[in-house]
Amino acid sequence: MVVRREKKSKYHRGSRTCGWGRVAQHRRSGRKGGRGRVGYHKHKWSWVMAYARDWYGKHGFTRHPSLVAEARVVNVGELDERADELVRAGLAQVEGDVVRVDITQLGYNKLGGRGQVTRKLVVIGLEATEGAVRKLQAAGGAFIRKGEAS
Repeated sequence: MVVRREKKSKYHRGSRTCGWGRVAQHRRSGRKGGRGRVGYHKHKWSWVMAYARDWYGKHGFTRHPSLVAEARVVNVGELDERADELVRAGLAQVEGDVVRVDITQLGYNKLGGRGQVTRKLVVIGLEATEGAVRKLQAAGGAFIRKGEAS
């Protein structure tokens, strides 16, 4: 059986107030210290300390935006689709059957793995996801880190 602590329900069934005094006592939100989460920083602070210690205060730290490198990502599928356009614009070179693209010249610093690779692409960049490298190698291409490019 469920224990009911919220209201007196056992006694005073014949009375008008059931033990809560006159006129609307124990009826509105004043009986519980306010509606919702009100009072957690004031009169319900002992409850917060017992059950929700990490609700207030700062946690950890946030690095300054100038120190955090923004990831500008281009996916291998998009490079594969735009390869001919990039060659015509002079932003990629054709070496035999391989298309060589430097994504840092295009304004990207990371290679993502979304899409399909249908031709041999050699992509030069700062970083790449594992899926992107796997797809390039499966198609006969490669990913070369910017410092390792020769």
